[in-house]
Amino acid sequence: MLDLQQAKKRMEELTALVEDYSYWYYVMDNPKVEDYEYDRLYHELLDLEEQFPELQSPNSPTQRVGGKTLNTFEEVRHEVQMGSLQDVFSTEEVAAFGQRVKEELPQAQFVVEPKIDGLSVSLEYRDGEFVRGSTRGDGFVGEDVTQNLRTIRSIPLRLKDPIPFLEVRGEVYMPRESFEKVVAQQELSEEQPFKNPRNAAAGSLRQKDPKVTAKRYLDIFVFNVQQIEGKELLGHKESLDYLKEQGFHVIPSYLLCSEIEPAVREIEAIGQRRGEYPFDIDGAVVKVDNFSQREELGSTSKFPKWAIAFKYPPEEKNTKLLDIEIKVGRTGALTPTARFEPITLAGTTVSRAVLHNQDFIDQREIAVGDIITVRKAGEIIPEVVAVAEHKGENPVFQIPRVCPSCGSEVVRDKEAAVLRCENVSCPAQVLRNLIHFASRDAMDIEGLGPALLEALLQREMIASPADLYHLKQEEVAAIDRMGEKSAANLMAAIDRSRGNDLGRVIFALGIRGIGQRSAILLSQHFGTMDSVMAANVEEINAIDGFGEIMAQSVVDFFAGENNRLQVQRLKDAGVNMTCLNKPQSKVLEGLVFVLTGTLPTMSRNEAKEIIENLGGKVSSSVSKKTSYVVAGEEAGSKLTKAQELGVPILDEAGLLTLTQGQ
Repeated sequence: MLDLQQAKKRMEELTALVEDYSYWYYVMDNPKVEDYEYDRLYHELLDLEEQFPELQSPNSPTQRVGGKTLNTFEEVRHEVQMGSLQDVFSTEEVAAFGQRVKEELPQAQFVVEPKIDGLSVSLEYRDGEFVRGSTRGDGFVGEDVTQNLRTIRSIPLRLKDPIPFLEVRGEVYMPRESFEKVVAQQELSEEQPFKNPRNAAAGSLRQKDPKVTAKRYLDIFVFNVQQIEGKELLGHKESLDYLKEQGFHVIPSYLLCSEIEPAVREIEAIGQRRGEYPFDIDGAVVKVDNFSQREELGSTSKFPKWAIAFKYPPEEKNTKLLDIEIKVGRTGALTPTARFEPITLAGTTVSRAVLHNQDFIDQREIAVGDIITVRKAGEIIPEVVAVAEHKGENPVFQIPRVCPSCGSEVVRDKEAAVLRCENVSCPAQVLRNLIHFASRDAMDIEGLGPALLEALLQREMIASPADLYHLKQEEVAAIDRMGEKSAANLMAAIDRSRGNDLGRVIFALGIRGIGQRSAILLSQHFGTMDSVMAANVEEINAIDGFGEIMAQSVVDFFAGENNRLQVQRLKDAGVNMTCLNKPQSKVLEGLVFVLTGTLPTMSRNEAKEIIENLGGKVSSSVSKKTSYVVAGEEAGSKLTKAQELGVPILDEAGLLTLTQGQ
């Protein structure tokens, strides 16, 4: 057993080793040791921190997995503005920029680098230790996302040189491979998938729970020194070289050019190889290298005069449509997917694109064998733009009227342009139903992801959500990559889910058209699952926020014998069937709110939840019936209309005061 001094020394040794191995793995992409050796050292450090918690550092490598859930993001005022650059769209404009610079400063040199498509952040270090990270925000004020940034393993938690102060700017991004994994999981869960890696990175970095951020495999490129004390840097390339020495993942392939002509050629070269990068870029940046020359050039009211951002145009190509395949989703929706001859777009090979529904196909008159025009929306998701040429005699494709998975007859949804298989036992729907049931917003069974659920189905250990509550720990432990500890954690998570509120259980059942909020309203209005199941359309439709279609969907669901059986099996397994979260107050009852702009400490969804939980209603448009408009930064036309109609306007603080009945 180590004493305190021995433990301190060993923890310092382990920290240095783990940090060094992490740098070579995550930044240099050149691992020094095998994963087994890294894991052994990491867990030794973790064990010592548990034995000697007083010695644990907030910048320990073990703290990258995510800390406590955050209630709000604190405001951060940037001492150095995180500004934006002027966009240009032709090489002629780049040449003109270079000429203007050279006329004023003939000795000026330029640095050219790719422009990463991500979320701009600031990282601050004091005495070599990472102390704070924040989003760009409006350039002057951002949000403190330190805990989430700690989960990004390529961010050094301590520098090689413990200089008094350093602030750098970087771009957090999601690598394409990570993005594809996240989107695949979202599609399996029938969640709204991220549109592109940039949206995915932004959404992941602003998660209230850092553990969620940690699972998104974000990365960062650092590209600028904002402030520095204890070290003199004269130019941009020198600063990037220095940052690389300090352990940062710096912007790739930056090139110093004495004239603008080679800078233009480098922009063209970056454009040609942009598909080779494992991340998205949306352009290239040209900057004057020397910092003192930048000061001489100065800025306009909007942009610095010493830099520009070149934007690449979207790429479209024609290809032959080979086939249209049909996928059955969790709710039974049949989704057509085009399969075409492979083409290269934005540097990657694509051969498939979603065609959405029959209306989408009819509008474009798409037939198998046609030459179609394809592009990448947001530089990542392939989409069919149009038919370039009709080939052959094939008619416009029609989605089949029988389910390709189970053979049941499909029906057209009255409220949406989709065809649906209504067989709840359809094999194609089982996995997606289970994924939804276990998801964070439903039963929140941590550790029960798509891969494990698929393994359980393949081994015939489960066939429905109720089967989860009859799993045996020793059988789960025998599954590849599980083991005793993971199995025990999973069983504990499943057991915890028995105590969830009725609203979560209703949402987890996957009733068509019933989202989280609607499920909570059903729970709070009826109080028990038995009462919900016994309710008729008129009784459900009487709930504020429901319509006849939603009410009919609930009644139809519980009219199904198989669905009622599943509920009974969940009840028999000890799953809670009563409302535990009844609203404490109706202080906002009868009031109608409209939310607009960006609130300082909460999202609009969070504000909406607060209002609705206190009996208020949130509308999407301003009218004479609106009680209050809650306006944040960059509020638009809704604020203007409220002022015209004389509707009272609140800021976030005013809303919170109102919720307290004051």
